Amino acid sequence: MREYKLVFTGPMGVGKTTAIAAISETAPISTDVANADTSVAKATTTVGLDFGELTLENGDRLRLYGTPGQSRFDFMWQILIRDALGLAILLDNSRPQPLDDLATYLDGFADALQTMPCALGISRSESHPVPSLDDYASALQARGLVLPVLAIDPRKRGDVISLIETLLMQIEVTDTGAPL
Repeated sequence: MREYKLVFTGPMGVGKTTAIAAISETAPISTDVANADTSVAKATTTVGLDFGELTLENGDRLRLYGTPGQSRFDFMWQILIRDALGLAILLDNSRPQPLDDLATYLDGFADALQTMPCALGISRSESHPVPSLDDYASALQARGLVLPVLAIDPRKRGDVISLIETLLMQIEVTDTGAPL
């Protein structure tokens, strides 16, 4: 059995902890504390990391890590991305400037994105259709990136699994040496 590391990142309140909880086979570990940021209606926020595990059909295990969403904890982003196989960026289309959020995470993980496969999961796109998934693809293309962009609900196991499968397929295609 081999173990691989995937990292979930995105703004506070986007659903990173929820997504990991939706698919983890074990009770997720989280470092949530009371939220002091009154601009976001959320009782708690992650200040360290979230962690869960998922076993693949071949017996290999995915270790799932969630980063803190607040940029003041961006030092944790660099710690958590080390030795990761891939990155899933989660964005919430109901936030005021989701394309600016995308830019924040593309900039924050720019070094890793030079070699690491990545996929975007966009939540609340049905209730907030602008920007469209094509708008995200255009923003990526403007930066010279071509990444899969999926509409997801981080509460739904099937949606999160689809995001991970898309990321794993991208990893397989880029032949990073991981036998998936």
